[in-house]
Amino acid sequence: MNILWRILIGALAGALADYIVKGIDVSLIVKIIVGIIGGVIGGWVFGLLNIAASGLIGELVMALVGAIILLLILRAIRHK
Repeated sequence: MNILWRILIGALAGALADYIVKGIDVSLIVKIIVGIIGGVIGGWVFGLLNIAASGLIGELVMALVGAIILLLILRAIRHK
């Protein structure tokens, strides 16, 4: 069940990040992958900043921050 929640949070975070970051269009599968990887990146960044993210909203915000960072990196690489 935990993996299902990670996928759902990742999908939502990836979709929100794709809406926020303009200039890069990705498919639904890529949004899910970006959101899941964003959760890992967000967890790392939040850990560096000593920010605790708990609960569904906290995990969503953490994954969203990571997904936005990842999409900004992908946009910078694609536009070079």
